Amino acid sequence: MRYGTGAGGPPMLLSIIIPTLNERATLPAMLARVSCVLPDVAKEIIVVDDGSRDGTREWLARNFPHGRRSGARIDLDGAGDLAFAGAGSDAAQITAWPLYHERTRGKGAGVRSGLAASSGAVVVIQDADLEYDPQDWVSMFELIAVRKVADVVYGSRFYGRPHRSLYFHHYLGNRTISLVFNALYNQTLSDIEVCYKMMTREVKESLRLTCDDFGIEIEISAQIARARKWRIYEQGICYYGRTYSEGKKIRWSDGLKALWYLIRFRFAA
Repeated sequence: MRYGTGAGGPPMLLSIIIPTLNERATLPAMLARVSCVLPDVAKEIIVVDDGSRDGTREWLARNFPHGRRSGARIDLDGAGDLAFAGAGSDAAQITAWPLYHERTRGKGAGVRSGLAASSGAVVVIQDADLEYDPQDWVSMFELIAVRKVADVVYGSRFYGRPHRSLYFHHYLGNRTISLVFNALYNQTLSDIEVCYKMMTREVKESLRLTCDDFGIEIEISAQIARARKWRIYEQGICYYGRTYSEGKKIRWSDGLKALWYLIRFRFAA
């Protein structure tokens, strides 16, 4: 099945934004996984490197020497490099390319750069690590593109899907932030800090984002909620969380900043 934008219209395009910082060990596998999801949907994959120093930047330059590459599927060869298969075939096509920040600016800056470059009818944010399973997009995409009941779909790590048991203080922080958000913005979302936020192009184009750090999660949610016109859904997702020794980056200070951002963006002009 090919998803069209309307009767006789072109195939629907899904934009995938992947902000990355020092994810050389996981990014290649994530790109291959992303390419396999929703095989009948045309995709653009925008990888935004935020000044990586672990070889991610050099790997991207080697695999995208001329910028964009296209195909129906992305595989990994024996050296761990990308192999695009099915270019120009009748299968739904994938076009991928990197963007580079000259210095490390933060996840929010990566998300903003990716959103600005995206052109899809539907947009989703995907972390470069392997904590999230892009197969969870299928039911999220269905709510927006097939059933057409949602403008925005949030993933939730607290809805009964496999969820690695890690740090209690992370759990408590996430729940507290979501509770305060719901009270301030009159919502019932369970996981504001989740990576997976899928939205229509109309929602994306309504956003006026400024955050460079992890506060981007609050800013996106605040602007969506304050608009009071978007149909917001939640969908349970899997979560294969990492420990700090495995590369997790978020710190307790980010939780304190999030509480400040909740108040700041609630009463922003």
